[in-house]
Amino acid sequence: MTLIMKKIWIALAAILIVVACKDNPVSKKIKETRENVSNTTNAVKEMNKMGDDIKELQKMEPLTNEELKEWLPDEVDGMKRIAYKAGQASYMKIASIEATYANEDKSKKFKFQVIDGAGQMGAAATAGMRMLFSQDFEEEDEYKTRRTVKKNGNKAIEEYKKNNNNSEIQLMESNRFYIKANGTNMDIDETWDAIDELDVDDLG
Repeated sequence: MTLIMKKIWIALAAILIVVACKDNPVSKKIKETRENVSNTTNAVKEMNKMGDDIKELQKMEPLTNEELKEWLPDEVDGMKRIAYKAGQASYMKIASIEATYANEDKSKKFKFQVIDGAGQMGAAATAGMRMLFSQDFEEEDEYKTRRTVKKNGNKAIEEYKKNNNNSEIQLMESNRFYIKANGTNMDIDETWDAIDELDVDDLG
């Protein structure tokens, strides 16, 4: 083996060792770059898809406060409604509603907000949120986990706080309704169960 070939093999071996070591900064940078490229590609694809959707949403009439209140359930997953607010963003011509539910001793609470993406302002407001859901990521530390998932055909973001058993889920339903749900003393599965009982399909 010539001296040049030996040097090439040594260089290749060094590169393989560096890349194989998951904790080294070079490997981490390569992984971050790959994820950024993937997320940028997803964002571009989502922007292309959003164009026609936004035009259709802009033509739609947002739901009224009365329609939102009529849809609001009295009970969710055994928890009764203890508060609600409708039309908080009506000054911006965005239809929205939020409600809070709790069990009998208030040890468990479920709160959610729905924003209607219909109308000029609603379409603009939810466009940025929809871009967020086009990303793919997963992170965890000693306090919380946060990741993107796909549930019932919709992209969502799950966040779980380990120290107090609190969870938060954000998603877009039918590319129109933005939903943000918080579960106090509820894990991710329990919060999803509560969301499933909302029957968001009945809104549109």
